[in-house]
Order: sequence, then structure tokens, then C-alpha cells
Amino acid sequence: MGTVQIRNARKSYGSVEVLHGVSIDIEEGEFVALVGPSGCGKSTLLRMIAGLEEITSGHILIGDRIVNDVAPKDRDIAMVFQNYALYPHKNVRENMAFALRQRRMPRAEIAARVDKAAHILGLEQLLDRKPRALSGGQRQRVAMGRAIVRDPNVFLFDEPLSNLDAKLRVQMRSEIKELHQRLKTTTIYVTHDQIEAMTLADRVVVMNSGVIEQVGPPLELYDNPATLFVAAFIGSPPMNFFEGDLVHGTELVMADGTRLDLPLADPQGRRRVTVGVRAEHFDLADDGWPATVSVVEPTGSETLILARLAGDVVRILIRGRTSVQPGETIHLRPQRSSVHFFDAAPVPEVAQMEDVA
Repeated sequence: MGTVQIRNARKSYGSVEVLHGVSIDIEEGEFVALVGPSGCGKSTLLRMIAGLEEITSGHILIGDRIVNDVAPKDRDIAMVFQNYALYPHKNVRENMAFALRQRRMPRAEIAARVDKAAHILGLEQLLDRKPRALSGGQRQRVAMGRAIVRDPNVFLFDEPLSNLDAKLRVQMRSEIKELHQRLKTTTIYVTHDQIEAMTLADRVVVMNSGVIEQVGPPLELYDNPATLFVAAFIGSPPMNFFEGDLVHGTELVMADGTRLDLPLADPQGRRRVTVGVRAEHFDLADDGWPATVSVVEPTGSETLILARLAGDVVRILIRGRTSVQPGETIHLRPQRSSVHFFDAAPVPEVAQMEDVA
């Protein structure tokens, strides 16, 4: 079985605890992405699943077996690393076959598995090449092929696209997703890139400082973030935040006295709140929240406007094109169904917007 269960897993290095009781259930055949900023614990958790890091307390189960003390080679997993980890003196065929030869598998079966993986990944014409004769994308395919031939219960990916350029990352994302749809193997994928997590995974696990902030399907996290951190981390461009005092449930009074009328009341009636609105959930109107345009970035199919409201940078994403120019005052009206309320707190650094002159 390809299920993975993590039960109250903790990891400490001396007196420093980096994972604080993490629990996740991953179903057979599911693609789960672990995402979060550097240092959040996602790679440490993946390495604990792989057996490359010892678990301090808690349990990790692959299938129905607790694997806390099971050697990595006996966990029936295959891992794809960030740096490919190919043997430079071996050709593609030999790299892909190496683990199977270590198991003393029959030559005919090794050849059949390598040929099948090469066909899946489009490597048939490259089997006799050495890694130095391959592009970055081809090397990553070889690393994936080396994992596929093992026919594991679980694939583990540790930021596999980090070393590729932007165009190759987009291409490899599609190939990894297509590969999962074809093989249906349980996959755990670590990345700091929330776009990768959103486009690849069935479910996304958002981590921060060694704890899980929220778990759910990508669009659920985007539409209904449970915490300010998730709201700040998920989405590009990032969500806009406005902190202030709630008056009569429908008006936000900011620190400089700016008063913003809200299209709906805070259901919990809290007084000090942070209001979140995504860039694409603003409409330009004749009246509304006044903002002064700083930068207009047209991309053809849409236009990103950066403006200032009460001293803060606000991002507005317009579908199509606009005649708005820098220096103009525009009026913003947030869409009623897309306003988020959070307990007042400093906006996480991942969402801090750069200053705009």
C-alpha cells in the first residue's frame, strides 16, 4: 500500500526543535505538496519519511508498517533530489539501472524496466549518453527514471526543479503531473514555490516554523485561507492587507484615520482586524476606496496596477487593458464575496510588498 501516515512527528537538533508535532494522512495514489518558506521544516519532514533523518518522537507509517527504525532502502520509496545525483562516469542506461543491479535483479528484468521508464520519459535516444552531454531538463528526467524503475510505493521529490530555468520549470511541471496521472503512485513533493504546489498537487500542506498552517486542495487554500500566513503565502500577486478598527461592523478605520467602507460585515464582530482582498477581487468604480496609481504593468491579457492607499502599496489586477496612468486617483470597490477577515497581527514577511516610489 502507498499510504503515508505521519503521527505527531517531532524533530530536534539538540535543544532546537524544528518540527513541532506534525500529523498528516496521505492516501494511496495522492499527490501532496509540502510548501513553505525556507526553514519551515518541509525538507526535514521529507527526509524523515525517506529515513535520511531520524525522527525524535512520533511515528511514520508507510502502508501499515511503522518505519521509524527501518533503513531507507527497505522503505519501498524512491527519492528525486534537487541536484540530480547522477553518476558522471555512467551513461543514462547505467544510471537508471544502478539500484536494480544492487538488488541483483535479473538482467532481462532490469533491461525491461529501464526501457519502459525511458519510453515514458522520452529518453530512448539518450540511453548511451553520459550526464555531461545532457541538458538540465534531460538530467532531471534521468533522475526521475532512476526512481521509476524501482516501482516504489511512494515517490519523494525534494525541490527537483530548483536548478532549472523558468521555461524548463514550466515544462517539467507538466511532465511530472502527466507522469503522476499515468503511474498513480503516491507522491510527496517539497517546494518553496507556491505556484508549483498549486499546479501539481491534489492537496497542499502549508508549513511555517515547523508546524502545519493548513492542509487542503489548492483552490480551497486560495479561496478560504485559514490563517493570515496562508493568505499571505498562497497567491501571486500576494493578497492585499488592511489593518484597522472595525466600526459598526462594516467600516474599517485605519491608523492614519482613513475610513474604508466594507461590502459586508465581519461575521465575528471583532474590533481590531486585518482585512484581506486579492488583487483580482477589486473593481474600478466611480466611488470607493481612493488610491493613487504609482505603476501600471500591462502584459497584454491583463494589467497589474500598483497604487498607494493610506501609505500602503495595493496591487490591483485588471483582466484586459486599461487607460489608467501613474499619478491618477482611482476608486476601488472590493467584491463582496471575496473579502477576508483575520485577527489583527503583523502581516507575515512573505507577503510584504516592496516600496513603490
